[in-house]
Amino acid sequence: MHRLLTTIKRHWWRTLLSFSILFFFLFYANGKIQLSFLDELELKAYDMRLQLTMPNTLDPRIVIIDIDEKSLSEIGRWPWNRSVLAKIVDQLFDKYHINMLGFDVVFAESDESSGLKILKNLAQTTLQNSPEFLTTVTQLQESLDYDHLFANSLHDRRAILGYTFISQQEQANEVVKIGKLPQPLPNLTAGQVDQIFLNRLPTAQGYAANLAQFQDNSLYAGHFDTYPDEDGIVRRAPLFYQYQGNMYELLSLAMARIALDTPESQLIKVKSGNYINIENIRVGDRLIPVDKYLRALVPYRGQQGSFTYVSASDVLHGRITDPNILTNKIVLMGTTARGLQDIRATPVSGSYPGVEVHANLIAGILDGNIMQNPAFIRGMEIMIIFSVGIIMIILLPLVSPLISTITTLILLISIVILNLTVWTDLHWVLPITATIFTILSLFIFNMSYGFFVETTNKRHLTNLFGQYIPPELVDEMNQNLGRHFTMESESREMTVLFSDVRGFTTISEGLSPKELSELMNAYLTPMTKIIHEHRGTIDKYMGDAIMAFWGAPLQDEKHATHALEAAMAMIKQLKAMQPEFKAHGWPEIKIGVGLNTGIMSVGNMGSKFRMAYTVLGDAVNLGSRLEGITKQYGVQVIVSETTKAETPNFAFRELDRVRVKGKDQPVAIFEPIDLLDNLNAEIRDELTRYESALEHYRQQDWQTALSQLNELQQEFPARLLYKIYAERVSYFMENPPGENWDGVYTFTTK
Repeated sequence: MHRLLTTIKRHWWRTLLSFSILFFFLFYANGKIQLSFLDELELKAYDMRLQLTMPNTLDPRIVIIDIDEKSLSEIGRWPWNRSVLAKIVDQLFDKYHINMLGFDVVFAESDESSGLKILKNLAQTTLQNSPEFLTTVTQLQESLDYDHLFANSLHDRRAILGYTFISQQEQANEVVKIGKLPQPLPNLTAGQVDQIFLNRLPTAQGYAANLAQFQDNSLYAGHFDTYPDEDGIVRRAPLFYQYQGNMYELLSLAMARIALDTPESQLIKVKSGNYINIENIRVGDRLIPVDKYLRALVPYRGQQGSFTYVSASDVLHGRITDPNILTNKIVLMGTTARGLQDIRATPVSGSYPGVEVHANLIAGILDGNIMQNPAFIRGMEIMIIFSVGIIMIILLPLVSPLISTITTLILLISIVILNLTVWTDLHWVLPITATIFTILSLFIFNMSYGFFVETTNKRHLTNLFGQYIPPELVDEMNQNLGRHFTMESESREMTVLFSDVRGFTTISEGLSPKELSELMNAYLTPMTKIIHEHRGTIDKYMGDAIMAFWGAPLQDEKHATHALEAAMAMIKQLKAMQPEFKAHGWPEIKIGVGLNTGIMSVGNMGSKFRMAYTVLGDAVNLGSRLEGITKQYGVQVIVSETTKAETPNFAFRELDRVRVKGKDQPVAIFEPIDLLDNLNAEIRDELTRYESALEHYRQQDWQTALSQLNELQQEFPARLLYKIYAERVSYFMENPPGENWDGVYTFTTK
C-alpha cells in the first residue's frame, strides 16, 4: 500500500487528469453528460454487433405475401378492389391452408370501384320505374359489394388487420379518427394499467383504422407503427400505443400472441424499493424484453429475404407450385413496391420492407431471442468503465510504452469479447462506446504524458508497479466483470429424478481407476445430455448416481412429462450403449430410476464458502427412496402416484402401495410402460389381466389372485413382479392379514 501511495503521489498530476477523463466518461455513462456523437456511435456499434451475429438463415415459419411490382403490373395499381383481396384471402385459407394472416396495410375507405353506388343512385332516380333494371341491381348487389365480399372472407378466420395511430406531432388542426379500433385486451384497458407506465407510451391523438365491417369480421387487429431512432434507423418497435387510457398492441405482437394461443399480453413489473418498471412483456411462456417506453428491439435475421416472399398475384391465380410453402404458416401481407412507400432504413439495409420488420419481430417473439437492455445494464457499464479505468490509471504510469500498448489491446479485445459474449449468450445489449473511448482516451493521454514528461523515470515506475501487482491480476479483473446471480429459495411443484448404477461397488472393484473413470464419463455424458435435452437441471453427481430436477429455475408446466420422457430415454440410450461397453471390455451397466412430483424447496443453499442450486424436501426424499426400490420389483423406472397423475398420456403398471423408510403415509408406485398411443393389444391385455389379479389380491380373494398371477408368470417369466405377488399370496393364504389389512407393503430399508 505504501508503494502504491508513493507512486500516486509522484504522479499526482497525471493521476488527477486520468481520473478526470475516467469520471467524464462515468458521468456520460450515467446520463449526467450528453454527447450526441457518442450516442450515434453507440447506435452504429449496435448495428455492427447485430450484423455480425445475425443468423442469415431463411425462416420458413413466416411467409410474406408481397404486393410487389409484378402484382401491381398484373392486377393493377394499388389499392386493388376488395373482391380481389377477398379472393386472395380465400385462396390462402381454403387452398393453401395457412395458419393465420396479418395485414401490414389498412382498409380505411370504402371500395366503390364496382359502380354499385352509381347503379343504386340510378335505381332511386332515373330508372326507378324500370322493373328490369331494379331486378338486375338487386341480383348484382351482393357480387358488386366488394367490401361485403372482403368482410365475409375475413369472417371466422385467423385474420389480423393492421392500422395506424396518428401522434400529436403528426396531428393537424382537425382530429382524425377514421374507421374502427379493435377492442383493447381486457388487462390493458383504461384503469387497469398504472398511469406512470401510460405516460411513457407514445400517445395517439387520432387513428386511421379499418372499416367497421372489416374490424368486426376479423379476429383482431394491431397497429403497424414503427418509428426510427434519432439517426433514422428502425431498431425497435413500440409494442403498445396509448389512446384514451387504453393500450393497443403492435401487429406483430398480436400475431405472435395468437400464434401462441395466448389470450392476453401481460406486463411484468419489477419493483425494488422506489424503483418500479416494466422490463418484460409475457406472452404465453415467452418473455419479451422492453425498455421503459415498452419498445422491443427488432431481432433482424439478415438481409431482405430472410423470410419466404410470395407474389400476391401468384396467390390470386393459384400459381404456387409448392403448397407446403404456405401450409400452416404465419402469413403477412405487405409490400416491397417502392411506390407504396413502406420501405424502412434498418441496421441491415438502408431499404428494407416494413412488412419484414414485423416478420422479424414475430420470429423473435416465438424464438425468445429478442435482445434486452435491463435496468442494471447501466450499472454494469459504469462498473466496467471504472474497472478498466482504474487498471489503466494504476498500470500505465508504471510500464513501458510497449507493455502499455499490449495492455490496452488486451483490454480492448477483452471488452469486445465480453460484450459479444454477453450479446450472444445472454441477449444483453451492453453499451460499448463509452468503455472503448475511456480506454483509448486514457491510453493516448498516458502515452503523450509519458513521452513528454516521464521518459527518464519509466523503468523505475515499471519495476515499482511490477513488485506490487502481478500481470495475472489484470487478466483476472477483466474476466470477473460478469453479473452475479442470486437465487432466493422458494417452494414450488417440481419433479425430481434419481438414478443409480446397480452393483456399482462390484463393477468398481473389477476395474482400474482409469478404466472406472472412462466408464463413468462414457455413461454420465449421454445421460446428462438427455436430461438437458428434456429441459432438466442437473443437481449433482454422487459417484455413479445422478440427481436432476424439472421446474426450476425456469417454470415448466410439463415438468413431470419432461422428467418421465427423460427417464425413458435414459433407459433406451443405456441399452444402445451396451455394445460399446462390451467392446471396451467393460461390464454391462443397469440402472434404477426413481421419479416423484411434489412441493419442493429450491434455491441457493449451502454455506458462505460454497453455495449450490438444489432442491430439498420430503418429495425429494421420496424420489430417492423410489429409485432405491426399483431392484426389489425388477423394474428400471418407478414413479409415484403424483407423477403418474401429471402424465396422463403414459400407460403405467401399478407396482404396489408402499410405505418407504422415513414416511408414514403410504404411496402408490407405478412402472411406466410407454405412451398410451404406442401400446399394442398384447401389452394392453397383459395390463388388464394384471390389474384384475391385483384387485383380487387387495380384496383378499387369494385363490383367484394366485391363479391369475401364475398364468401371468408362466407367460412372462422374466417379469419379477408376478413372482413377488404370487409369493405374497401364498404367504397370506397361510397367514391371513386380517380384515383391517390395507394392502400396503412397508419397506424398512432405504
